[in-house]
Amino acid sequence: MRHIIEYGDYMPHGMCLLWQPWLVILWAGSDLLIFLSYMAIPLALITVLRQRKDVPHPGLVMLFASFILLCGFTHLAGIVTLWWPIYPWIGALKLATGIVSAITAVVLFRLVPTLVALPSPGQMGEANKQLQDEIAAHEATLATLEDQVEKRTEELQSLNANLAVQAREAVHRSGNLLSVVSSLASQSAKDSGTKEEFVATLLARLRALAKATTTIKRAENNASEQLETVVRDQLAPLIQVFPDRVAIEGPAIAVGSEAAQQIALALHELATNAQKYNLSETEDTRVSLSWKIVTYDADEDRFELEWHESLSEDSSERFGSGEHEGFGTKLLTRIVPVMLRGNAVREFRAREFCYRLDAPLTSVIANIDRGLEEAHAARLVDESFGLES
Repeated sequence: MRHIIEYGDYMPHGMCLLWQPWLVILWAGSDLLIFLSYMAIPLALITVLRQRKDVPHPGLVMLFASFILLCGFTHLAGIVTLWWPIYPWIGALKLATGIVSAITAVVLFRLVPTLVALPSPGQMGEANKQLQDEIAAHEATLATLEDQVEKRTEELQSLNANLAVQAREAVHRSGNLLSVVSSLASQSAKDSGTKEEFVATLLARLRALAKATTTIKRAENNASEQLETVVRDQLAPLIQVFPDRVAIEGPAIAVGSEAAQQIALALHELATNAQKYNLSETEDTRVSLSWKIVTYDADEDRFELEWHESLSEDSSERFGSGEHEGFGTKLLTRIVPVMLRGNAVREFRAREFCYRLDAPLTSVIANIDRGLEEAHAARLVDESFGLES
């Protein structure tokens, strides 16, 4: 212990350098520069550890800092020994430095596999780039999904709007049809003498309406059908009984549902009277039905339907005396024309009966102007069908 405390028996290290000024300055200056550097490096490492809590294996970093710090103190002690021979103290300092160095080396070798497994900056950059690419892909997918959702939403809104229009149209048509049926029932009751006659007349007229409605329903677009199909459905009984005495002619015209119903009612009345009072009496009588589209001016096309029926002598007398004027006549000359916004004429010539219906083409063809709303149409039907006998 005395040798450690009392170091006066040793000579300073400067004597080994023969106290050459340049050599002493070189020796002391080099150790001082190393000491200052070894002080700065641990300070930098400790600063990093304090600011970055995610540094892997911080204990190893502290061991390196301690090792470098002790090395710096050994160089500082080397400067002191130039003038004071404290070799025992320097030996203790070097021992401590050696122990810390050995521990650092052991820990470092044990952590070699772990340190090797750590991703390099290049690998981290590549992984980061892949993550950015994936994020961009997900954002693109999300944008595509949003566009699809927006498109589907627009489609649903369009479908809902179409459904609302169809629903209003169905209500509109149902209201008109119920008004027509109601008026047919009341007027048929007024013109019928017995319950059986009322039932037969009403059912016949309702069948005419049903045929027209069914014909339109069978159409591909559920909104229109060719006029010839409607005509042949209504005149089917007449054609079956008198196939050679009924002529039908006219261009192809797609009619709307309401126009089909009104034309069907008119044809039913005409065909019923012809079969009942005229065609069955003599084989010389004939029926011809034709229709056409006429342009009178540049603003509006007109639809014209003509029914020509040759009369026997007895039928001509009965028609001329007005025997058959009743609700059927009102239907032909006042109700149907009003519903089609047109006009109609019944004429009796020499042994010939002629019925002519004229209406705007827009009131007959499919997709007609919807200016007649349900309430207005119902009012027209009630006013027309409710005419006093």
